[in-house]
Amino acid sequence: MPQSAAIISGIQRMVLYETRARYFLVGSNQAQTKHRVLKIDRTEPKDLVIIDDKHVYNQQDVRELLGRLDLGNRTKIGQKGSSGLSRAVSAFGIVGFVRFLEGYYIVLITKRRKMADIGGHSIYKIEDTSMIYIPNDSVRVTHPDEARYVRIFQNMDLSSNFYFSYSYDLSHSLQYNLTLLQRPYELWSSAASSTEEEVHTQSKQDCFDIFEDEGLPTQVVYGLQNEPYYKYVWNGKLLERVKDIVHHDWLMYIIHGFCGQSKLLIYGRPVHITLIARRSSKFAGTRFLKRGANCEGDVANEVETEQIVHDASVMSFTAGSYSSYVQVRGSVPLYWSQDISTMMPKPPIRLDQADPYAHVAALHFDQMLQRFGSPIIILNLVKKREKRKHEKILSEELYPAVINLNQFLPPDHCIDYIAWDMARYTKSKLCNVLDRLSMIAEDVVKRTGFFINRSDFYCHTIRPDDRWGDVGGHITISGRVQTGVLRTNCVDCLDRTNTAQFMVGKCALAYQLYALGMIDKPKLQFDTDCVRLFEELYEDHGDTLSLQYGGSQLVHRVKTYRKIAPWTQHSKDIMQTLSRYYSNAFSDADRQDAINLFLQVYQPSETKPHLWELPTDFYLHQRSTMALPQDRRSYTLWWSEGILSYLPVAYDEVPCDDTMKKVKVKRVNRFDESIDIYTEFFKPYEITSFDDTFCIAMTNSASSKSNKEETLLQRKTAASAPPPPSEEAISSTSEDDSEEDRDDEGSVSQRSTPIKLLTESGESSRIQENREQCAVRWTGGTFICLLTQIPDYSREIQQQTVKEPYGLNLAVFPAEEDLLTYRRFAHLGESQHRVERTEHINLANISCLEPVSCFPEDSIYAVSPPLVDRNSRDVFESHVMTGQGQVRALCRDDILMYREYVKNRVYPSAEELHLHFLALWRQLCPFWLNLYPQVGYMPVDMSH
Repeated sequence: MPQSAAIISGIQRMVLYETRARYFLVGSNQAQTKHRVLKIDRTEPKDLVIIDDKHVYNQQDVRELLGRLDLGNRTKIGQKGSSGLSRAVSAFGIVGFVRFLEGYYIVLITKRRKMADIGGHSIYKIEDTSMIYIPNDSVRVTHPDEARYVRIFQNMDLSSNFYFSYSYDLSHSLQYNLTLLQRPYELWSSAASSTEEEVHTQSKQDCFDIFEDEGLPTQVVYGLQNEPYYKYVWNGKLLERVKDIVHHDWLMYIIHGFCGQSKLLIYGRPVHITLIARRSSKFAGTRFLKRGANCEGDVANEVETEQIVHDASVMSFTAGSYSSYVQVRGSVPLYWSQDISTMMPKPPIRLDQADPYAHVAALHFDQMLQRFGSPIIILNLVKKREKRKHEKILSEELYPAVINLNQFLPPDHCIDYIAWDMARYTKSKLCNVLDRLSMIAEDVVKRTGFFINRSDFYCHTIRPDDRWGDVGGHITISGRVQTGVLRTNCVDCLDRTNTAQFMVGKCALAYQLYALGMIDKPKLQFDTDCVRLFEELYEDHGDTLSLQYGGSQLVHRVKTYRKIAPWTQHSKDIMQTLSRYYSNAFSDADRQDAINLFLQVYQPSETKPHLWELPTDFYLHQRSTMALPQDRRSYTLWWSEGILSYLPVAYDEVPCDDTMKKVKVKRVNRFDESIDIYTEFFKPYEITSFDDTFCIAMTNSASSKSNKEETLLQRKTAASAPPPPSEEAISSTSEDDSEEDRDDEGSVSQRSTPIKLLTESGESSRIQENREQCAVRWTGGTFICLLTQIPDYSREIQQQTVKEPYGLNLAVFPAEEDLLTYRRFAHLGESQHRVERTEHINLANISCLEPVSCFPEDSIYAVSPPLVDRNSRDVFESHVMTGQGQVRALCRDDILMYREYVKNRVYPSAEELHLHFLALWRQLCPFWLNLYPQVGYMPVDMSH
């Protein structure tokens, strides 16, 4: 059992109830065994009043509480039928609270879809949200401009690429999250000592510990909850008003960007490749309206891309094998912009401010040193040769800035600058762009290394590769850590940047698969299924980021630079270029207003101009320009204090006082559900129906290729994890259980693709009746069938032929012998349950369960070695040394044993005597092999 684990959020489902005076938000965990209640006042017209009693309720307590609220809020006797407490909406999380010119709104997530899982931690995408006005209509003070602000806020489409997780910190990388769990025990024990008494009282109420009842010591695990990295959090400002008021389980942070996961089979071993892109919420905006950097060092279109590769056969973070690689894209860190008033496809680039000491670049690279360590490698892809200076202006300013900053850094940690005109190489027929990028990628990955949470395999020792020894990074006891990062940029950071990042990611993927023991060489060829799948993943990643920043999909793709794109691609590129131009000219301003309002960069007020009246949003993103700075940073010591002492390791990943303050530690026992990721992922407490468990779509046309592919895809998707409860099972519950809401992700979740039975209406109704009589309980590896009534299917209408997926034709009527056998089996099963047993049965006399393995780890790839006593180890070591020619001297016991052996032995033949004499002489004379190398070693047979 690990000594530390991430804390799972205790609120994953919630229901909003309303009365005339208050909103009651009832939140529960996944199993709906623990509940919390949030009371929101509706009588305040412009203030937000929230009360959280911090108390944990069980299901019965919540029912009684809601019943009392319903009874206490009923109207007069004349309207006895009306309910005093009504259910407003069901949700899966709170995005935040926002106010414009009237009262506050609450934004709730009403639909979600599972996109990926990493080590049992599910990552969800927001599918739909609901924005609810809190104050009652009787106290509402209307404002004429309120509706316009609401429309601008809702232009920020939350159903487009916003992601969250209840148990995994998406704002940090996998390397940070796992190294946090691997920190020494002493750090967490000292951090948790102050709250030990409080947690001990809670653990008796919240969890069940079998060791405490037996008088054995409790197996303590430290539950960790880390503070998110707010640069990549998009609802931080929306939750800032209630962050210090409510319990931390109510707070759920979302990121914006991209998340995709693909599944591979490498020689039968399942491998998951996950791509996560985190878009920065600082200096965020659209293409031509946000360029360069602001005065705080935040750059436009800054995205951190992380590729995670893990062996899916082992789910746990502690026992499994996980690897990740991180790279960054972002605009050139200078004060520059483009004037869009000219209505040109490529407006001229202009430098807004002179920065001779590279102050803004220093702030930007200081952030990168603190988060990623060294070396920082800049790959600048802008043009070098142009008839008229355009992109070249940026290179001429960036390179002197890097030279100026490097003269104050230690030589081992200087910023590397690689300038390469990718567009010029693309036009040349003699140069291969991707070959050149492969060389750059190989050098970058060897310098930065990558993260893996386990030490090298034995296969790397017996079959070493020359390139493996040159891989950089920081080697730890538990594996490798990536130190430094590649920062790629062009002008827009879209097309060229995405292709360059794909080539670096492809090189890193080869090293990751080699480190996981999947392939024998850290090299991947282009025309393979693995690279083809990885290329599609990166193209989806590039299209999504391009739509968010540029307003269109990618114009130039990997196939374009490989020069294998079909002839139809040229027309598509033209359409994407026109779409990007239209978006930049007509719709980017509205999108920028929505981003500024959502991120609370602009907060409406009656004392200042409206958002649409501002001529520019420059001063909204350049806050320090509105006042003189109190303390100016040094131009020579431009990095933050303490960073250089830990390089090349990132300062954020070092267990120092500053970083330990950001982690909350809670002592729990190992059975507490707040850290039990197994129960969180597999949900063994749920009862599901057969059609949710075995998700196979049966289509009309078995010969249709698309239908075959859909069936295969749904089968693979359904096999990834057990599904959530079916709608029938949920709807059959009592209406009084109002806190048990229906999961709206049932129709879109990866784990709950519904069965499509294409039958007649009458038949489907009979099958529905029979289906409700049968359920399956998932117990994390075993299906238990609960049959309340076994129906007779002998008179069912014939269905479609499904021999291809099942191997038999269900439309053919069963034989009479099979039906007779089935009825006998059903009769025996029914009779067995009618037997009345009055005497007490001791289960120990009936069945004796013995463990299959004595090892604590249960994995097909790793087991703990058995314990061997010292005498056996000495015998084995002497045997190995004898085989190597290093024979120890014979002691007195050995000589006596040999004399006894000779005395009791039958008289041997001359040949046997000669051979045994040679063996004994070799033991006494180690130089025998030098005299007679042709004579092999024969150990003396001591068994006779």
